This record gives sequence, C-alpha cells and structure tokens, in this order.
Amino acid sequence: MSNQDYLDTEETGRVSFDFRGYLFKVLNLWKFVLLCIGTALLIGYLINVRKQNVYKLDSLISVENDQNPFFTANTSISFNWGGVSGKVGKVMTSIKTRSHNEKVVDSLQLYMQYLVEGKYRKEDVYKRVPFDFKQDKSKPQVLGYPVGIRFLNDNEFEVFTEFEESNKSAQKYDDKSTHKITVQTGLFTKTYKNGELIDLPFLNGHLLFKPSERIKAGSEFFIKFSGFDGIVNNYKNRIIIGPFAKSSPSVLQLELAGTNKAKIVDYLNTTSVILSESELENKNLYATNTIKFIDSSLAVVNSNLKDVTDEMNNFRKQNKIFNVTEEISQISNQLRVYDLTKEKEILKLNYLDNLETYLRTKTDYTQIAAPTSVGIDENNILSSVSKIISMASERQNLEYTTKESSGLIKEIDKQIDSEKNVLLEIINSTKKTINIQLSTINRSIANLEAKLSGLPEDQQQYLKIQRKLDISQESYDLYMTKRSEAAIVKAANISDITIIDEAKDIGGGLIGPNKSLNYMMALMLGFFIPMFLIFVVFLLDNTIHGSDEIEQLSKIPILGLIGKYNYKNNLVVFEKPKSAVSESFRAIRSSLQFIYKKQQVKDEGKTLMITSSVSGEGKTFCSINIATVYALSGKKTILLGLDLRKPKIFGDFNIENDLGVVNYLIDENTFDEVKYTTHIENLDIVPSGPVPPNPSELLMSDKMRELIANLRKDYDMIVLDTPPLGLVTDALELTQYADATIFMIRLDYTKKGMLSLINAKYKTGEVKNISFVLNFYKHKTNHNYGYGYGYGYGYGYGYGVYGNAYHEKDKKSILKRIKKLFSRS
Repeated sequence: MSNQDYLDTEETGRVSFDFRGYLFKVLNLWKFVLLCIGTALLIGYLINVRKQNVYKLDSLISVENDQNPFFTANTSISFNWGGVSGKVGKVMTSIKTRSHNEKVVDSLQLYMQYLVEGKYRKEDVYKRVPFDFKQDKSKPQVLGYPVGIRFLNDNEFEVFTEFEESNKSAQKYDDKSTHKITVQTGLFTKTYKNGELIDLPFLNGHLLFKPSERIKAGSEFFIKFSGFDGIVNNYKNRIIIGPFAKSSPSVLQLELAGTNKAKIVDYLNTTSVILSESELENKNLYATNTIKFIDSSLAVVNSNLKDVTDEMNNFRKQNKIFNVTEEISQISNQLRVYDLTKEKEILKLNYLDNLETYLRTKTDYTQIAAPTSVGIDENNILSSVSKIISMASERQNLEYTTKESSGLIKEIDKQIDSEKNVLLEIINSTKKTINIQLSTINRSIANLEAKLSGLPEDQQQYLKIQRKLDISQESYDLYMTKRSEAAIVKAANISDITIIDEAKDIGGGLIGPNKSLNYMMALMLGFFIPMFLIFVVFLLDNTIHGSDEIEQLSKIPILGLIGKYNYKNNLVVFEKPKSAVSESFRAIRSSLQFIYKKQQVKDEGKTLMITSSVSGEGKTFCSINIATVYALSGKKTILLGLDLRKPKIFGDFNIENDLGVVNYLIDENTFDEVKYTTHIENLDIVPSGPVPPNPSELLMSDKMRELIANLRKDYDMIVLDTPPLGLVTDALELTQYADATIFMIRLDYTKKGMLSLINAKYKTGEVKNISFVLNFYKHKTNHNYGYGYGYGYGYGYGYGVYGNAYHEKDKKSILKRIKKLFSRS
C-alpha cells in the first residue's frame, strides 16, 4: 500500500470500542467469572442461613363515637368529645407517642431478654424458658451484657459471667435512672437455690422455676438487660398504624415487624389494651373533675346544713313550737322558692367567676368541671368548654412527639386562645344576665319579708332558720343528685376503642430475609462485578494482544506470525529446522520475495532492516533466524549488528564483541577483520563491536554508505539488526539502505501507542516497504478472529494447522502440560 493510500485512510485515534474483543476477553476469563458467581452465591447462602427471620403481624381496632349505654337525654351531666374523625387522629398520634410506648414496654418488661446460645448468635427465647426472673426494680441491673444461668439440678442453678472491664453501666427500672457499677473482672460463678434472692452488683432479683416446665441439668440460658429509652424508641419507630380501608376510616390496623413472633403478638395486644384504658381514662377525666368539684362544693353545703340543723334544734329547745297561719305558711313557701332560685343563680355565678379566673391564670385546661354540674345549660358555654378541653387534650398528645416551638403546637395554641376569648365574652354576658335575675329575686324576697315584719320577733327568727334549713337541704339534695349522675356516667362509660381482631401467631407472617431475592442479587453481583472489572482492565489495557487490534490501529500489513518457542538459544531455525517456528520464518522469507519482486531491484544484494518499538520484542531473534533461513536456502547472507548501543547477536555464535562494525566505521580495522564466518553455511556475521559515544553519527557517515554498497555486490542478502525505532533515531538513519523493513511486534508486550509512532513515520515517508511481524503469537479465540493470513505454523509450542506429522514436537514435562492446560483460557 502506498503512502498516498495511507493518507486516505481513517486516523487510528478514531477507532471505536471493540465490543467483540471485550466479549472474547470475557469468554477467555470464564473461569474468573464463574468463580465470582460461585463466591457471590456462597455469600448469599451464608447471609440466608445466618440472618434471622423477620416476621410481621397485625391487629385491628375500631374507634367509635361516645359509647355509653346508660347515657340518656334525662341525664343532666353531659360530655361532648367531638366526632370520630378527631378521635382517629388522636389514637394514631397516641400510638406513636413515647409515653404510650413506655407503658407497653414497662408492662411487658421488654427491656429484659431471655437468650440461649444458637448456631450463629444468641437466640431470643421469649416465653420459652423454664423459669421467671422477678427483678428488683429498685436495684441496678447491668446493661448490654448477657448474664449466664446454668441449671445444676431441679433445685439449684449457677449464675456465671466473665467481665473484661470493671466499670459497667447499669439501670434501675423503677425510676429508669442509670448508674455506674463496679464488677469483678474475670470468671465469676455463684450457686443459688430456686427462689433465693440474687443480690449482686450486676443482677438483682429472684429466679423462680416454673412448676410446669422440666429443668434439664446443664442447660444454659442468658438474661440480658437493655437501656429502657433505647427499647422504647426502637418500638416507637417500628410500630405502624393506619386505616384498614378507605371505606372504614374508623377501623385502624396496627402492624409490627420483628424476629420474635411471641413478642410481636404481646406488644400489639398490650398496645391495644393500654390504648383502650388510656382513652377511657381520658374520657372519664371530665366526669372525674366534675365529681371532684361537686365533692368540694358538697362539703361546704353539708357543713352549712349541719350548722343550720343545730341552730334549729337549739331554737326549738329554747322556744315553744309555733303554729303559723296558712297565709304565713304560703309566704314562707314563696320565700323558700325564691331563696332556692337565688341559691342556684349564686352557684352559677360562683362557677363562672371560678371558670373565668381559671381561664385567665391556668395553662392546662383539661381540669375544667362540667358547667351542667351547677345547672348551667347554655349551649354556647357547653360547646366552648368542650372545645377547649378537647384541644387541650390534643395539645398534650402532641407534646410527646412535637417540639414546643413547632407550627402544630403554635396553631393549636392559637385556636385555644381564640376559643378562650369567645368563652370569656360569653361568661361576662351570662354573669350580667344572672345579676339581673338576682336583683329581681332580691326585690321579690324583700317584698315578702316586709309582709312578715309584723310578726313577733321569735316567729320571724323561726321562719328565717327554717328558710336556711330548707335552702341547705335543697342544695345538698341537688349536689347529691348531680354527683350520682356523674358517677353513673363515669361507671357506665366504656372505651371508644374496641379490639376487633387481636394479634395472633397462626403461622406465616415471614417477610424476611427474602432468600430468592438474596440469591438473585448475589447472582447479579457475582456476574456484573467481574464483568465490570474485566471492562475496566480491558479499557485500561494498552497492550497489543492480537492481529485484529493491529489492523484496527494501523494500515501497515502483517507479514507473518512467529509463535512462542522455548529454546536454549536463538538458533531455532538451524537447530530445529522442522519446528513450527522455523516454518514461520520460511513463510516470512516467501512473503519478502513478493516485496522485492515488486520493487524490481537490480541484480544485486537485497537489504532487510529489522527493528521494533522498544527492547525485548524479539528483534534480534528474528534477525538471526531470518538470516539463517536465507543462508540455508543457498543465499549468501550477512548479518550486520547495527544496534551499536546494546549489542546482542554475537553470543549465540560463540564469538566476542571486541571487534565489529564500530571498528570498521572508525577506520580502526578492515572489514575482513571484523567479519566472522559462522558454522552455518553461507552465513557471515558482523557484530556491533564496542559501544561508541556517537552511534548516530557513525551510522550517518559515508563509510556506512560505502559499506552497504560493497555488501550489495558481495552478498545476496544483507540483514540489518537495528536499534528500537521508538527509543533512538539510529534506525531512521538506516532506512535509506533498507529495501524492506520488518517492524517486530510482541503480543501481550508491545504497547498500542507505539504503533502511532511508526504510523506517523510511514505516513510522512520516513520508512518505506515496512511490514509487521507478530512475535509470541498464540492462537486465541478472543483475538485474531477473521484473519489467518495462511500462517498457521506458529500456533502454540510447535503445533500448526498442518498437524504433528510435519513439525517436530516440543518435548514437555508433565508439569508443563498441566500448566498449559490451565493457561488455555
């Protein structure tokens, strides 16, 4: 191919990614990929067998609206808690509060674990141990360290531990306070009897054997205590609550996941029970506050009634009983009616005064008594009080899960303040109305009292005492009636939260680990990780591995292939003429004849320059054997060692490098003095000689031009062993003498970037008639696909496409054969 043809080709830097080469690279490393997949699957298996099973169970509760079967329209003590939707929100908030989860954890003592030694870890055996540990909550229990229990017989057990450090953290579970304790380091054991007090720095309580359980001597269990706050926080974050269905928003589903199904069942069911009890307690709070208010008022009324009764008894003892006229009796009855009405209005007024003071001075509005307890039945007051109590209760629930400065707290405070201001205005208006009514009642009482003013003083005194007695008795009866109603309402109240479906272990519920997914993930990772690593290595690999890559990187033709051949020296063609490598060099010789024929060189000796990019690519090996091939074919051949910087060719011919081309070029010796006749017929050799200080200048000299001209006359073939083209410029000085040039490429060694150097020089015409020879060639299916070139002689260690009958076999030991078997991949 001419230089102009080369100029018309695509630049080598534009070569796209070799997907087919990458695919064959993967196929070449199939053992590595298979190993990675197997390792990943093994890891997946170990994860599946070592990881604890995770279960999820659920329960259902319903939130109803003011369930009270004894509540009737005639009951004057009324309670209004809003609609179901508001309650549902409160219930969902309550379950996620810390206070609620503290109650559940404390009631079940979930901070205490019972463990046994399992295959991979200590297993939780909640409710599956033959004993109960009744801890002393007033004394500390060591945190985070399992304390061993070893049963000796049916009545004795042994506590054993082995602390590495003397300082440990402990907690008292009565007040949840944490302490630092000092323990004995090293192995500790102590024997106790069933039910005997355990009083140790790290463990306090009584261990009781279960009568229904059989104790196996030598069996071991562990008791482990955890921090109360950490356990509460763990359950608070794990429990899930939400509507069971859109069609029934008042039915809530509680879900909890964990590794022990018995714990999940107990936690969910206890959560529902405590939630129901707490809701009933909050529901009865209004009635409880009302009863407290009535009791306090009743105590005062009862004291007044006793005093008035004593006063009447004393008056009767000191005076005779009077017979009043019918008219006086009627007036007295009217006064009693007015007095009772006045007393009721005063009670209302006192309640409103107290309520106003409470609203202005307090911040907790959940302690307000029912207005109906004193006979106030104005809807505006009842509604406002109910709203304020409801919002105050909601605020208390939010305080457990929300910061004081949050927007939700501020918004509800704003609503409470707004409703409180409305209620204060209603109170002022109601008080004015009551005062007007009291003025009217007082005038009526004054008019009736004026009619009695004409009676004797002792009769007037008797009537006054009787009026006070009647008022006190009526007030007492009224308060007793109200208290009874409140007590009935409280006693008849049932929780608005009903358990529909308790949590229960009926089998199933397994949600993890997803073994199939783990195996699938392991398979994917085991496949894609090595694929990615191979991709990175393939992408970063800048070494030439096959003839296909050379064709992509350069348009310079490939002249031949030389297989890897292990031999004691470089004289393979001469000493192993039937080997595949020898046949390869003969094929190269045949290909060179076409190059020389196209050049129409005059009837004189032909020159062949052999170079490479760097040292170690087989340039000298190729020079010696090509020269040998020509010599054995009857051509008078000479091999010139022109690598003046690093001479090599003399060693294989058992000659010294004391005299050589350098001595001739500096006119120190004649050519005949530096030329050696080898033991190979028709082959002469001229070594490089001593290393000169100016090799480039010597190769550019007229003496060198004269030498080549003389050799063309005396020899049929002149082989020039030159320095590497990629390292020094010496080889470029010799291209003017070369009729053909061989550029050696050693597979799996030569860098791709080196081809850009020879491409550039070929493009500019600095080198001509150049061809590539591939050294260390191995037949590998991941490269060299689609070529062949007819050179099958160098595949492997002397095995070619023509079979074993045409080539000598390389005798290999059993160890080498085994290595070769595993290296073919």
